[in-house]
Amino acid sequence: MGKLTVIIPSFNEEDNIENTAKVIGDILQNADIDYGLLFVSDGSTDTTFDIVEKLAENDKRISGIHFSRNFGKEAAIFAGLEYAKGECVAVIDCDLQHPPAVLVDMYHLWEEGYEVVEGIKANRGKENPIYRMFTAIFYGIMSSLMKINMNATSDFKLLDRKVVEALLELPERNTFFRALSFWAGFKSTTVKFDVAERKAGKSKWSFTGLIKYAVYNTTSFSTAPLKVVFILGVLMMIFSLVLGVETLVNYFLKISADGFTTVILLLLIIGGCIMISLGIIGHYIARIYEEVKGRPRYIVSQTANIEK
Repeated sequence: MGKLTVIIPSFNEEDNIENTAKVIGDILQNADIDYGLLFVSDGSTDTTFDIVEKLAENDKRISGIHFSRNFGKEAAIFAGLEYAKGECVAVIDCDLQHPPAVLVDMYHLWEEGYEVVEGIKANRGKENPIYRMFTAIFYGIMSSLMKINMNATSDFKLLDRKVVEALLELPERNTFFRALSFWAGFKSTTVKFDVAERKAGKSKWSFTGLIKYAVYNTTSFSTAPLKVVFILGVLMMIFSLVLGVETLVNYFLKISADGFTTVILLLLIIGGCIMISLGIIGHYIARIYEEVKGRPRYIVSQTANIEK
């Protein structure tokens, strides 16, 4: 499949497949890089995989796998890592918002001995200001919770074969590729890039999707949210001690209590803290439940030009 295998997760990208294959292929071929393109159709319901199959028939450097249903981008990336045969492996978005020309720079850095080459966004391109603000908040929270600078890592990266093998050996099924490749260590460097405009189709990410993505990956990679339960408990204990002292002082000074308002507020505050704590704990229990079941990350229903 070539010295460099480029993994391209694709979900309903029928408008982009041909152009993406041509653009990436031309760039790598002009740079005299031995390559292979691996499209991972994440349960696409359009003609995405049909187009991949046609391309694979005419070009042996192109291959693809198709999931039985949509399993998510994380599953698509890890499926690509498992099926990739190259000495180094890169991951890039199908919409080419990750500029393919940067792959050449990544490859040359790999030749210099770097085992992880991270693509870092220098410019996020045209974004809705509100979306940009929430993205910044999202990255800030994720960075503080996981102790990883999320602005210094992305899904656009190149990995040496030994890094790929190390990630595939991890037994967990709830994965966060961006953070795991950072966590794994190895000799790494970064390459900056400007986010390009999407050529066709619409982004599959919504605000709700980003929220789910944040919650899922934070609890998959870090236990930091569980500390929130402890912090809430400490704050409530301090609040209770202060209120208790105030109540005793009022009692001995023969000062009447304030009435039901204080009681209602206390019940609302305590009830809210309890429900938040139960929600966090419940989410982690759900993650444990999913891991214990041992179901595969993905199910491949079709392949194109894949060596057995």
